[in-house]
Amino acid sequence: MLQNNPELKSKIDQLWNKFWSGGISNPLTAIEQITYLLFMKRLDELDQKKQADADWTGDKYVSKFSGSWIPPEYRKQEDAEKYAIAKQTLRWSEFKRMQAEDMLQHVQNKVFPFLKDMNGTESNFTHHMKNAVFIIPKPALLVEAVKTIDEIFEIMERDSQEKGQAFQDIQGDVYEMLLSEIASAGKNGQFRTPRHIIKLMAELVRPQLGHRIVDPACGSGGFLLGAYQYVVTQLARRNGAKDLTADEDGFLRTSVAAGLTENTQKILTNTLHGYDIDSTMVRLGLMNLMMHGINEPQIDYKDTLSKSFTEESEYDIVMANPPFTGSIDKGDINENLTLGTTKTELLFVENIYRLLKKGGTACVIVPQGVLFGSGMAFKTLRQMLIERCDLKAVITLPSGVFKPYAGVSTAILLFTKVWNPKEKFSQPATESVWFYEMVADGYSLDDKRNKQDGYGDLQDIIAKYHARNPATDTDRTQKCFCVPRADITAENYDLSLSRYKQDVFEEIEYEAPSVILDKLLKAEIGDTADADLAAIHSGIVRELLELREMIG
Repeated sequence: MLQNNPELKSKIDQLWNKFWSGGISNPLTAIEQITYLLFMKRLDELDQKKQADADWTGDKYVSKFSGSWIPPEYRKQEDAEKYAIAKQTLRWSEFKRMQAEDMLQHVQNKVFPFLKDMNGTESNFTHHMKNAVFIIPKPALLVEAVKTIDEIFEIMERDSQEKGQAFQDIQGDVYEMLLSEIASAGKNGQFRTPRHIIKLMAELVRPQLGHRIVDPACGSGGFLLGAYQYVVTQLARRNGAKDLTADEDGFLRTSVAAGLTENTQKILTNTLHGYDIDSTMVRLGLMNLMMHGINEPQIDYKDTLSKSFTEESEYDIVMANPPFTGSIDKGDINENLTLGTTKTELLFVENIYRLLKKGGTACVIVPQGVLFGSGMAFKTLRQMLIERCDLKAVITLPSGVFKPYAGVSTAILLFTKVWNPKEKFSQPATESVWFYEMVADGYSLDDKRNKQDGYGDLQDIIAKYHARNPATDTDRTQKCFCVPRADITAENYDLSLSRYKQDVFEEIEYEAPSVILDKLLKAEIGDTADADLAAIHSGIVRELLELREMIG
């Protein structure tokens, strides 16, 4: 994590301070502007790398910066060609050498419009970038930001070479740090999910190429990126990749799938879907995935709980960390959601169930209150998970996992859809539920979240989940165990681990008080026979003698 790279963290802090002093004090506005610059820089670097690879292998590659570009507003004019701009001048490596005033004008009027338009007028990216604005107001701020971003990329590249960490993962650290600076982080329960928790969840659901995957509250696209990287890694391993090394959390991951065939890349792009109700986060998510090699991400602006969202039984996998708190306008709740509540943490889980195909699997983070809440909607949701789904696992997380955003206690629910909402079923789908109490995630559970030795419980969870056996995992004094459906039904569908875990009390035998007192006296006066003489010199000994006489 970025916290363990003080040099990189210092540069990010410098970047924030430059934007603050330069007049952009809203953190969300600042991160959007910084992301545009990061995107320009990464776009140039990726293009140059692909060109160099093509030159080396003899393959054909058409640079994004070859030829000329005509701004959309001039394209229908007869003399449109006279407005053509050489794409080469729109590269980061070209405009960064300009004088301050010229650079600001060039980026505002040419580079940024090209960025918004580069995927074509029909592109999802172009559609969501339509209202995006480049608002860096001062030439000096742009120059300083460009210089600092160059320095950040130099550090990232050096760390990638020296430490063997994938460049994209370090880039993910930069995003994580940027997101953590948003003052509104945690507003309406929107907490950024740590990357190692996303990787854990991907290992639990094991997405495969061709699976339709969705996050109905995707934010900056972390879960979609996690699923993508898991699939890419599995493909690389099947193709004989042997140079993969475990990261600091024990996960094997490779980065951008440079070796994927065009067809495989197309399948991946078309099967990853995300939705969010914040247009800024949609843009950030689109650029995040594009910088990781997904050229045309399927992220859209939608409220997935509203009446306007009609998708149902569409996806093989749902991975999500939906908003925890707050409520939705009762009049706008999709009529297919039947829980009779306005609590978003409950509605999202029901909606995720509806989004799954029969046989599809969801891995969702929820506040622990969902596991034991006594309200009718809480109980109905848990009953639905037990009866209409195969609720495979409940993994409780320590409360510090989401610090510094919040200390909320959370859990991971892992379930497979067996019965559709209105379908009659002969018997409940869940036979037993596997519980695991995560105590450590490999990081300190305070606001600093420093890396600790080892992987915490991460790798243990993966190994034990995939090897779980309801017939043998019955010892409820252990960290993980299986609970039969009948026991859960008897407890009014309560899914809190503490309801089923049995505490172990160790019986301790203590010596008789007189024996303890004799040992204390011996420690004070040694082996002397004249205890009375010793007592004269020691008030402690005198009091010990009196106490021994009292107890006999």
